[in-house]
Amino acid sequence: MKLFLMFFCLLITNCAIAQTNMLLVDAKATAETKALANNLRQLAKQHTLFGHQHATEYGHGWEGDDDRSDVKSVTGTHPAVIGVDLRGFTNCPPAEQDAVKQKLLKNIAATYNRGGVVTVAWHFANPASGGGFYWVDSVSKPAVGLIIPGGAYHQQYKQILKSVAGLIKDARGKNGEQIPLIFRPYHEQDGNWFWWGKAHCTAAQFKSLWQFTVSFLRDSMQVHNLLYAFSPDCTFTNEAAFTERYPGNDWVDMVGFDDYADFGRDGHYNLAAGLQKLKIVHAFALQNNKLAAFTETGLESVADNNWWTQSLLATMLKEKLQICYVLVWRNDRNSPTHYYAPFPGHPSVPDFLKFYQHNYTLFQNDLKNIYQ
Repeated sequence: MKLFLMFFCLLITNCAIAQTNMLLVDAKATAETKALANNLRQLAKQHTLFGHQHATEYGHGWEGDDDRSDVKSVTGTHPAVIGVDLRGFTNCPPAEQDAVKQKLLKNIAATYNRGGVVTVAWHFANPASGGGFYWVDSVSKPAVGLIIPGGAYHQQYKQILKSVAGLIKDARGKNGEQIPLIFRPYHEQDGNWFWWGKAHCTAAQFKSLWQFTVSFLRDSMQVHNLLYAFSPDCTFTNEAAFTERYPGNDWVDMVGFDDYADFGRDGHYNLAAGLQKLKIVHAFALQNNKLAAFTETGLESVADNNWWTQSLLATMLKEKLQICYVLVWRNDRNSPTHYYAPFPGHPSVPDFLKFYQHNYTLFQNDLKNIYQ
């Protein structure tokens, strides 16, 4: 029944695209990128895609195996959405950058060629201080004001963006086409833990950073295979707070948010608050012709065996929300406790299989022709 509904939904999608094309940030977006955006919007009317960060790069106790993910080991198929990160590419020494790039491109291409969707985060090391991506008072500098136009580190930032553009343009499918990517830079900007966070730059500076980044990639570097996703953390309680650092409709294709706090972190559950935030994002997306996503969530160690159906799925089904994907965080290869998706033998597997089998959730094997 689930597969039949998927085929039916995609038939409707393909018939309706002519009437429902989104106006993307990039008017020159590739055909595959436009198709991805339109198909995500149509699918979100009845479904949500399930995603997992770093799903095929490594998992609980393993790394680097071909065509493996903990989700596939449990369900027989990979997540529909797989998250990757530019952190290793932009933060490594120049001599190692090409090797990191090739490994990342291989993973992106494998996901795309299987029919999956790739979302790209960027835990960007502070380019002004040489520190990491977290804000550390003894090391970090307020880099946003330094890398925007007119800042002392602006030229260095442009060089970094040139390397990012090269990687994105080199992401190609088996027929040579550029692979569409959901690019989600400078996430959780309403928190203070990253150097681009609220305490370390003004709203005007953050908007300038976002707008310059998009315009440089799109116009100066001619990158046309990106959808741009804006995703604060879960500190907002109304639309005004959600959009405090929103750079404007001309600069964003997708809106989302990251929320661990309401979904069980440290034993704290406030599912009603999580639902209210989903409703705010959903309503804003509809009003502004944007895609909506639940860009990060999860429960570390999946300590509640029924979390998948009774917390996550139950919350997302309470209202008729159009959320195109939900992504849980990574499964660390070394840590015995830092994981967010089940693996064989985990006590939440039976509940996760119910989550997987539900008509609302889509995994990789449910996606057909999402780039057409």
